[in-house]
Amino acid sequence: MGGLPTLKLYNTLTREKSAFAPIDPQNVRMYVCGPTVYDYAHIGNARPAIVFDVLFRLLRHVYGENHVTYARNITDVDDKINARALRDHPGLPLNEAIRLVTEKTETQYLEDAKALGCLDPTVQPRATDNIGEMIDIIEKLVAKGHAYAAEGEVLFDTRSMADYGRLSNRNLDDQQAGARIAVEAHKKNPGDFVLWKLSSDSEPGWDSPWGRGRPGWHIECSAMSQRYLGEIFDIHGGGLDLIFPHHENEIAQSRCAHGTDVMANVWMHNGFLQVEGRKMSKSEGNFVTIYELLHTEKFDGRKWPGEVLRLAMLMTHYREPIDFSIKRLEEAERLLAKWPAVKEIGGAADASVVNALADDLNTVAAVQALHALAQAANANPALLPAFAASAALLGVQPKKTEVDEALASAVDALVAMRLEMLKAKNFAEADKIREDLATKGIQLKDSKDPATGERVTTWDVKR
Repeated sequence: MGGLPTLKLYNTLTREKSAFAPIDPQNVRMYVCGPTVYDYAHIGNARPAIVFDVLFRLLRHVYGENHVTYARNITDVDDKINARALRDHPGLPLNEAIRLVTEKTETQYLEDAKALGCLDPTVQPRATDNIGEMIDIIEKLVAKGHAYAAEGEVLFDTRSMADYGRLSNRNLDDQQAGARIAVEAHKKNPGDFVLWKLSSDSEPGWDSPWGRGRPGWHIECSAMSQRYLGEIFDIHGGGLDLIFPHHENEIAQSRCAHGTDVMANVWMHNGFLQVEGRKMSKSEGNFVTIYELLHTEKFDGRKWPGEVLRLAMLMTHYREPIDFSIKRLEEAERLLAKWPAVKEIGGAADASVVNALADDLNTVAAVQALHALAQAANANPALLPAFAASAALLGVQPKKTEVDEALASAVDALVAMRLEMLKAKNFAEADKIREDLATKGIQLKDSKDPATGERVTTWDVKR
């Protein structure tokens, strides 16, 4: 790792923070559960996108850009999506109809993620493109006695796995004893879950050994992660709400189908999100999408830039609950306004930022370190490359505001005139130029050239 700090990550599976050791340093592999593209993504969906984008950036920094594979799936197998596809496009093959229904929301999600500063994952597989892989895994589970067909469904037999529930720390006997609803007659155990369910003539479906049907929710991630990352890979991420049942059931399917001790070596989960101190829901009236925050005035009567939304997220540790509030957004915006705008990276990230991120993605400490670096770079332009590289590692690099060429030329002339006045000790006229530019939204920044000691003046348009 060439002198880089040891990367430590908290593992939900072991409930401890430990040094990360990839299976293959030449191909570090990470899978993160992506969106169900039934509707526009809400702000809660933004948190895992941002958190694991930072991890993706850090892994690329440590192991090299070409040595990290990041898979984030698109869930387009969903009963609501299927019903809409059948209703709106009855004459088309199922995959084509689903593609039409989900194309708009998937495109919007990708645009939202880009606006939030997220890099594109290495691969973004769709569930509908991996039905064959799901069927293969289910066949293996049935053949090995881990699954059974009953009443038009294929179900996973949770009793067939000795340590089922290890990720969520749920005991199967406790679950059965505490069940508050009657067990469906066709299930062997209350916790058994659907791998495949039959479709009626009026429902979309795919051909399978068990009849025409559609997959259960959990099987898709087992299939796509195995196809693109292998039977065992390094990191699996997602929201805290996915630990049970989704991730628990992924582990069960994958381990039992492939005969492995683990599915992923490290399991990482980001904390819950509230909006202004309350759980986000449409009934509460505080449900807000990423698109609405970026493009409408729904939240506090104004639009919010993507870099502000991102920084506000990173100002809370990823494992902690976050209160997404106007106050926090304003705090993030004020902080960004104090940072220098940069056009090119070119330098090396500062150790203070890298070390903070290497400690279980401590973005709180990383943002603090970045702010200190920003203040230093404001005073000394020689530090701008290090600031830019460090900010890029967090994905919050402030963008230089585009200005008209004529305006830029006029400002440059006034800056040069002011420097001449300062050399002539005509401070009153120099101050007047600064004040006049400030009223027009142009901020001047004075520093010294580290080589010559001469005054250097840069400028930017206030955000």
